[in-house]
This record gives sequence, structure tokens and C-alpha cells, in this order.
Amino acid sequence: MKIHQNPRHWASKKALTTPGIRNVTRYALVKMHTRIFLGKTAERNHEARRDHLDSFFDGTMDSYVAALESGYTEAEAREITHVQANFDFFNHGWTEMMEIPGDELESHYRRYESFFERHGITIDDPLGEFVPVDGVEPAPKTPEKLDTPEYENAIAGFDDDVYVETADGETVVGGETDEPMDVDPQQAPGVGDEESSKGAS
Repeated sequence: MKIHQNPRHWASKKALTTPGIRNVTRYALVKMHTRIFLGKTAERNHEARRDHLDSFFDGTMDSYVAALESGYTEAEAREITHVQANFDFFNHGWTEMMEIPGDELESHYRRYESFFERHGITIDDPLGEFVPVDGVEPAPKTPEKLDTPEYENAIAGFDDDVYVETADGETVVGGETDEPMDVDPQQAPGVGDEESSKGAS
């Protein structure tokens, strides 16, 4: 998968792993991701899917931190959460929200198989043990879209590794960029001003 990485992502990592500010960052990141992915579907679907996405992304915050604690890079940990989201979107037939085509789901799963197996995550059960205490809110499915999928927002061909596009526009294979020495958690969503929650995922 091809993802972006800029100072705000490093700030979010710092904030999510720092007691005292992690909760406000978690909330802001959940809302930000819900907003971003709702932007990929028709407005008529927004309210029906909003609570589901909020609760689902709340679970992925825990998988992100667990991946970091398991030794994955920031980019890999974040990609893991995006792979989980794409499993969920596929299961719901929300093909227009997917970042990768359906025929690449298996290869993405295999790349992180050891982590997924350890935490009970499968394509059919995208959160595994990271389901929030209150569960994930249900939402209407559109399985008919899987019959003739278009994946209009998906980018194919990046299923063999994590590809990171840096703030300078350089694409790095493997997510091996160095964490800046002067990471400021105030740049993370929810910690600084409201504009800080308007970045890309």
C-alpha cells in the first residue's frame, strides 16, 4: 500500500504513546479518519456509516499501538490499520471507500500474517481482539457492489511492501524513514489547534 508520512504522523505517534494526551489524540484521529473515508462515498451514506466508522477506527488505534510495541515501524503500524479498514470496507461492499482493490487483500494479509494471527485478525474479522469494549456499531452493507467492483479510489500495484511518500514527495519502499529528533506532539490532532486535525491519513 502507498501511504503518506509527514511531521504530523510522527506527532500523532508521539501523542498516542504519551500518557495525558493520548486520549484526546485518539478521539481526534478517529474523527479525522471517519471524515476522510466518508469523503470517498456519497453523502447519502454518511450518517448511516458514521457511527460504525467511529467505533471501528477506535479499535484500530489499539492495533496501531500494539504494532509499534511489536517492533513495526510507524509506517508499517499505520499500514496495518489501513489494511484492517480495507478488510472492513470489503466485507460491507463499500468498494468506493477502499484504498486497494479486493484482489490484493490476501497479499496484504500475508505480509502481516504473524501480527494478524497473534491478535485474531482475519479478513472476515478485521479487528480481532481489538474490538472496542462497546463493540462496533452496525451499518448497512452494499454487497451488490462486489458483483461488479470498480474500486474507484483504490491504488493497485503496491501490495508487496509498504510504500511511503514523504513530505518531500520522495517514495521510500519499506517504511524505513527515520523519526525526527524534535517531534512535537502539539502537532498531533486534538493536541494543538483545530487545524491540526485536518491532515491526511
